[in-house]
Parts: sequence; C-alpha cells; structure tokens
Amino acid sequence: MEKLFDINESGYSVRCKLYCSSVNAVKRAVIFGHGFGGHKDNKAAEKFAAKIISKHKDMGVVVFNWPCHGDDARKNLLLNECDLYLTMVLEYVKKWFDTDELYGYATSFGGYLFLKYIAEHGNPFRKVAFRCPAIKMYESINNRIMTKDDHEKIMKGKPALVGFDRKIKIGKQFLEDLEAADITQYEYLDYADDMIILHGTKDEVIPFEDSAKFADDNVIEFVPVQNADHRFTDPKTMDLAIHTIITFFEA
Repeated sequence: MEKLFDINESGYSVRCKLYCSSVNAVKRAVIFGHGFGGHKDNKAAEKFAAKIISKHKDMGVVVFNWPCHGDDARKNLLLNECDLYLTMVLEYVKKWFDTDELYGYATSFGGYLFLKYIAEHGNPFRKVAFRCPAIKMYESINNRIMTKDDHEKIMKGKPALVGFDRKIKIGKQFLEDLEAADITQYEYLDYADDMIILHGTKDEVIPFEDSAKFADDNVIEFVPVQNADHRFTDPKTMDLAIHTIITFFEA
C-alpha cells in the first residue's frame, strides 16, 4: 500500500510517501533520498519498495521531497534546509513506528546530503546504501548540471532555474554553502562497515571515479555496475542494484 503524509513543524511542511504492506506491520524503515530535480514519486524508490516489502512485511519505505523539489512549497534551495528536512523525517519515522531500526538508500544529490548529514551528526542508519552519490556535488553542479548562463546569472546575485527534466531554483548562497560543505574533507572509516556504494560505469552525470576513490579512501564496499548510466535506465542494472542493496541490508 501507499500512504501520503506531511510532516509539519516550525513553518516547514515535508511532503512524504510511505510504502508498506500495512502501517501497523512496520517495525523497520528505509529512508530514501532522491537526486537533484527528483521527487517523492520516484519510480526507482517505488520499484525498490515493492521488492523489499515482498520479502520483509515488517519493512516500510519512506520517500520525501527535498526542499524545492516535487510539490514542496519552498522557493529557493538552501543546503541547511535540506539537512533540516532529513532530520525531521528521521525523527518523525522513529517516533511514528517506535523504532531505531532505520536504513538509508540515497542517490546522486541525495547521496551527498546523506553523507553530509552523517559527517555532521553521526550515522542514524543501521545500514545505508548509495547509488551514484554526488561525492563532489559542487563540481558536479557547476560542470555538468548548470549551464554557463546559469552560473553567470547566479554570480550576479540572481537565482537561476537549474537542472535537466525538472529545474530547481538556486542562488549564490546555495553554491557558496555547497562549496564549503565538501564531504571529502571528512573520514567515514567508523561507519564504513555499514555502508555500500554502487556506481554505474557509464554514468554521464556524476563521475564514476569520484565514488571509486571515495570508497577506497574510506574502506567502503564498492560495487561497479557495468554499463549502467546515472539513472540505471536499463531494467537489468536497476534489478541488480536493488538485489545488491537488499542483500546488504539483510546481512
């Protein structure tokens, strides 16, 4: 089943979706973080949820919109509000289901935000999986997501709509905060056993090499997925990713 809900707190409203066999059956939950320009109605999350819930009836999957994404009401993307949203979701899910058994699954920009959260607050997840995480998000947004015109506009103090299929309004503050929040400055060795990174060898958005080096530097299990692009559009590569992540969660 699917259930939409909002987390309303301190003037913010986080739009969420829960996948589960039954709300009353949920004893464990996966928090899913989508990528830049994504939203809570993420098809990859839906497919993952169907697979893991079919095997584990006590598992729920919660997907939520980052600020300015999907039907979120915020107008300008701010890095500190992304951190706040994740904090609100974690605390709400723990209280709602009366559990500390949380798992994480994040992709691209979501992966960067989860890793940033872990570095700054500690790891709230029993296990966490990353697919094509944007390890160097500042470089990726400047070199692969923004156009030259976008960058010039932002540097002049004007916000720009940035992205591919769905564009997100960002301004100079976001870029400056992103540049300062370089997650490669942190070590994740204490959390490495509870992490796995998957990355497609043909990722056209986030460099494969960045994930490989980050995983090696932090002794994190790294799974290269041959011929997978950034979105894992080939169903075979997505099925492999889902199987690998579920197996990692079960171990």
